[in-house]
Amino acid sequence: MNRTIMTNDSAFDQSNTGANEESLRMVSASPVGNEPVSDEELRPHVLDGFIGQPRLKAQLQLFLDAARKRDVPPDHILLAGPPGLGKTTLAMIVANELGVPIRVTSGPAIQHAGDLASILSSLDAGEVLFIDEIHRLPRAAEELLYIAMEDFRVDVMVGKGPGASSIPLTLPRFTVIGATTREGMLPSPLRARFGFTAHLDFYPHEELEKLIERSSAVLGIRLEDGAAHQLAMRSRGTPRIANRLLRRVRDWAIVHDLETVHPNDVKEALALYQIDTEGLDRLDIAVLKAIVTNFNGGPVGLNNLSAMVGEESETVETVCEPYLVREGFLVRTPKGRVATRKAWEHLGLVPDESQIDVSKLA
Repeated sequence: MNRTIMTNDSAFDQSNTGANEESLRMVSASPVGNEPVSDEELRPHVLDGFIGQPRLKAQLQLFLDAARKRDVPPDHILLAGPPGLGKTTLAMIVANELGVPIRVTSGPAIQHAGDLASILSSLDAGEVLFIDEIHRLPRAAEELLYIAMEDFRVDVMVGKGPGASSIPLTLPRFTVIGATTREGMLPSPLRARFGFTAHLDFYPHEELEKLIERSSAVLGIRLEDGAAHQLAMRSRGTPRIANRLLRRVRDWAIVHDLETVHPNDVKEALALYQIDTEGLDRLDIAVLKAIVTNFNGGPVGLNNLSAMVGEESETVETVCEPYLVREGFLVRTPKGRVATRKAWEHLGLVPDESQIDVSKLA
């Protein structure tokens, strides 16, 4: 699979002044000899190798098969969902399945409409343009992208002031793949221009176990029965976290000269990193303990809670709370955050009925 990286031409020319042709050679990404496999190889390259999201895979397979039979680039694709579920991986798979290059950029990297116009004008027919965090595109770039996606043209302004004129440039047909963690922040005109929208959901433990077993085979780690299950329980339903924890267990196995990783090895390794059986880390436990012990179960405001655990309120709200709420440890109420019975029990405490009074949740 080819990946083209955009660079600023003038900066590239200046930085390579005097460089000879031999120094600007292409380097193969394939491992040489006993060179270790890169962690990037954990990404599957075909749709059949993508584990999880069965309904989405079936929809996307049909979408791509139809485009191949019509012999035209597919409609634009929007991938929406929480971080770490495989949006970038799916974009790479789409380009690989279509057999076309992929140009990779992100919303924050595009500062001006001219940056986007430069990328669009250099695209070849059928090429895929992947824009990560597309909801963070500047407004001027969004307006330019509307026309490019629908009419396959860009309008280039020549000159300044009253004498300025607009010259339309026709673009070859291409496919935009946008990825976003906040679909609600996308303007309606932009969202409406995507022909296919895929929503990625959190993974159940069974699918995460299959993913961990595949990743362990790629990394050369032998997992005993039950080890993948222990990792899946602690992975928060997210493949990126599952692969990260697997690499930490690999480190444990290497240091302790283990040929096979047993379930108890997983427990000991992740206990060292303060990750418990529910996937809660140090900060998650600190938040729950603060609510339960310092605020008698809540309700407590976000600012008070963040001050108690010594973290920024945005960190508590965006990093900790989504998982704690989803797993039933925490409830957001108009009065503040309230710990549930499950949170008390997870901390090994037994609340009385007044501490988990239903009136707190109103």
